[in-house]
Amino acid sequence: MITVSAVGQTFPGPVEALADITLRVDDGEFVTLIGRSGCGKSTLLNLIAGLLRPTRGTIAIDGTPVTEPRRDVGLVFQQPALLPWRSVEANVLLPAEIFGRRGSSYRTRAAELLEMTGLSAFRQKLPHELSGGMQQRVALCRALLPRPSVLLMDEPFSALDALTREELAVELQRLHLDLGTTIVFVTHSIQEAVLLADRVVVLTDRPGRLREIVQVDIPRPRSFGYNAHLDEVAAASARLHDLLH
Repeated sequence: MITVSAVGQTFPGPVEALADITLRVDDGEFVTLIGRSGCGKSTLLNLIAGLLRPTRGTIAIDGTPVTEPRRDVGLVFQQPALLPWRSVEANVLLPAEIFGRRGSSYRTRAAELLEMTGLSAFRQKLPHELSGGMQQRVALCRALLPRPSVLLMDEPFSALDALTREELAVELQRLHLDLGTTIVFVTHSIQEAVLLADRVVVLTDRPGRLREIVQVDIPRPRSFGYNAHLDEVAAASARLHDLLH
């Protein structure tokens, strides 16, 4: 699905953000990127999205080189960036309008996504009438509207309070199980990485290099609370903690 081959990124200065990153993300896989601030996690995500061109190496999705943003790749950022004058439903439908597709199938799709995320009753509300967590749910629905094959998420829950963050992480896990979308998710949270990921990619300090990939073989669904797999969650979290310190 996603192939990152010997990728490096240097910004003017010069500042070497990434060095020799090689990574494959399989179809339907959930991969989290974790590392200290400034290690290049967001830079790598932007390269996969086609928002940046790598200084060295190549990136491909389904065998096609990434040279610019693609319609089959959805993006969710830390801030939901909703249009304040548009309703929840109208914000979700924005990609269809941008792509010149206003058919009833997109309205049906929007209704399904709002139902899945518990927002049906708020479809005509404006963004300022919603909590931060609800706004981020709207942003997620908007990204999923065109049925992207890949969803890239850059610390989408980091600005939220701890309880809302946990709730959305559990909800995203459920959506991933239901939809099977390939997801690459940037986070600073070890707990979040273990809860969500099939594999956790650990980057070194700048320039970011691939330090280790940790396989998370814990049955789903997973939760932050007490569960039958608490020992496995603790072991994976401890391993990531050791790698990051």
